[in-house]
Amino acid sequence: MKLKLPYSSQNWVSLVGATIAIISLFMIIFLFVITAISEQERSYLGLVTYIILPVFLIIGLLLIPIGMYLKVRRDRKKNILPVSEWPQVNLNDVRHRNAFFIFTIGTTIFLFLSAVGSYEAFHFTESVTFCGTICHNVMKPEYTAYQNSPHARVACVECHVGSGASWYVRSKLSGLYQVYAVTLGEYPKPIPTPITNLRPARETCEECHWPQKFYARSLRTEKHYLSDEANSEWDIVLKMKIGSTLSVMGLQEGIHWHINPNVKIEYKASDDRRQVIPWVKYTNLKTGEVTVFEDEDNKLEETKLDTLETRVMDCMDCHNRPSHDYKPPAFFIDNAITSGEIPKELPQVKAEAMDILGEQFTTTDSALQYINTTMNQFYQDNYPEIYASKKYLVDRAIKGIQTEFQKNIFPEMKVRWDAYPNNIGHIEFMGCFRCHNGTHRAETGKLISRDCSLCHDIDAQGPPDNFETAPINGTLEFKHPTDIDEAWKETACVECHTGLNP
Repeated sequence: MKLKLPYSSQNWVSLVGATIAIISLFMIIFLFVITAISEQERSYLGLVTYIILPVFLIIGLLLIPIGMYLKVRRDRKKNILPVSEWPQVNLNDVRHRNAFFIFTIGTTIFLFLSAVGSYEAFHFTESVTFCGTICHNVMKPEYTAYQNSPHARVACVECHVGSGASWYVRSKLSGLYQVYAVTLGEYPKPIPTPITNLRPARETCEECHWPQKFYARSLRTEKHYLSDEANSEWDIVLKMKIGSTLSVMGLQEGIHWHINPNVKIEYKASDDRRQVIPWVKYTNLKTGEVTVFEDEDNKLEETKLDTLETRVMDCMDCHNRPSHDYKPPAFFIDNAITSGEIPKELPQVKAEAMDILGEQFTTTDSALQYINTTMNQFYQDNYPEIYASKKYLVDRAIKGIQTEFQKNIFPEMKVRWDAYPNNIGHIEFMGCFRCHNGTHRAETGKLISRDCSLCHDIDAQGPPDNFETAPINGTLEFKHPTDIDEAWKETACVECHTGLNP
């Protein structure tokens, strides 16, 4: 039996629209089923199912009434149909009745599918897969570093958006420009940080990290290897003073004193990356005491200071790379040697790796090939006996260096350790020494201390065969692995440590 529909629906525009809508609907249902039964989340499948195909479905549905309107308008101009002010719906007419039921049932189904689709689209756009893989080339460094970070099980939106509708809307509006920039290739390499329009850290970090909670002190053991022929090991054990010695003192001392609820620290940075801090203000919220410190070696005029943003110190001023930290070669090669991915028994492997990773590369493929060629050539020329009898060690070293390279260096986006300063610590970047450099002085003469023992004590240090340990309740003075006399007390670590030396 032939389905009778209104005369106005018999046009090519409505027919094309109906065809597009039906095909899109069946494709959405089919892909939805595939997604539901699939064990892996596929980013592009979700993009097609919840964003692209619904657009075509809506376009197809819109074409149906547009085609009907154009046909009626054309026929009235040709006097085929009488002029009428409003369209009429007569349920006694089988054509109108069929159209009415198709529209009613179709609208109900459409609204139901729209609700389900909108819900799924919302979760898809909030997923880690969407954030990390849709813009693959642009987000590859961030996504890779995130997967190897302590926050690898925390969804991107938990930190970048947080809870609540207002910041969700802001993030999506901001994302429109990002889509435009990626589509046209109008984005910087590397992407500059800090991101100025992010939600305040205390509204996101403190969803999990509670400042009022007491943080005990912790031990940190580090293994380092010197760039000599034997890859000599040098270990250090640090007692990190995250909080006070006694729990009743809360955050009155230690590293996390900076987030003490009774204290307010403000600062002004003279550069976009917040690495140069000439002015610091301390306020005791209980007593009202206020102290302003200015860097004697970088003193700015009052008029210049007034133009700089005054920022209240929060988590991100120290933990500025919590999930996207690109480790320097000296760090990740040490870790790879410790884990056995790079064989320690291979002579000069640390030194040769540092020489290779100090090069600038244009693509990842060229870097991997250079690592392979250079390592093979080095051991073939300098250690022919080892190369002949223990080639497997060289191969393991090559694989280990290549693996760590792909986790931390991304030539296509010009991303590597020196592109993004990490403010935790003070070795490869100024970090703590941005303020604790011994030159920030108040009018009263008080200094922001440079004393390392404010943050940590050394419990043990040295090579394994001559490991020096501190007495009970005692501490050791830092001993530099190579003899530089007392220079380490007078200069910042970053003056020598570039990320390419131990």
